[in-house]
Amino acid sequence: MNKAQFIAYLAPHFGDNKKEAARAVDIVFDAIVRNISKGDDVMINDFGKFKKVDRAARKGRNPFTGETIQIKASKKVRFLPAKALKEVISGARKLDPAPKPPVKVVAKPAAKPAAKKPAAKKPAAKKAAKKVVKKAPAKKAPAKKAPAKKVVKKAVKRK
Repeated sequence: MNKAQFIAYLAPHFGDNKKEAARAVDIVFDAIVRNISKGDDVMINDFGKFKKVDRAARKGRNPFTGETIQIKASKKVRFLPAKALKEVISGARKLDPAPKPPVKVVAKPAAKPAAKKPAAKKPAAKKAAKKVVKKAPAKKAPAKKAPAKKVVKKAVKRK
């Protein structure tokens, strides 16, 4: 699942508003990134923990030449899954049903007040008769057969 699919999955929970769902996803990701960059751990219950890890400088090998190289120190993000997530992934625990989006309530149109008496009718004018022309359904063109494949013979040189 990528970010766009994630937003589409959440949109029904935001009244089918993808902009609001995208904004919520961006806020959550931004909060996680900002806190990890400060050095704080981000722990989400029953999901896992995002943690900033310092990797020390070390020696490695160039796989093409076999030459020993120096790898400099770096900072990485580590995700440690929570026990509940591990149990769900392994099949030892079943997931609760997914939360359903709220039911949309459709407002009924307000009843219109009773109509007043129509004004006195004027003498009816003769209505022009309209001609109704029915169109015949369009004929479908017969399906074309795919052209037969041409057999190409290679000239064989004989000695």
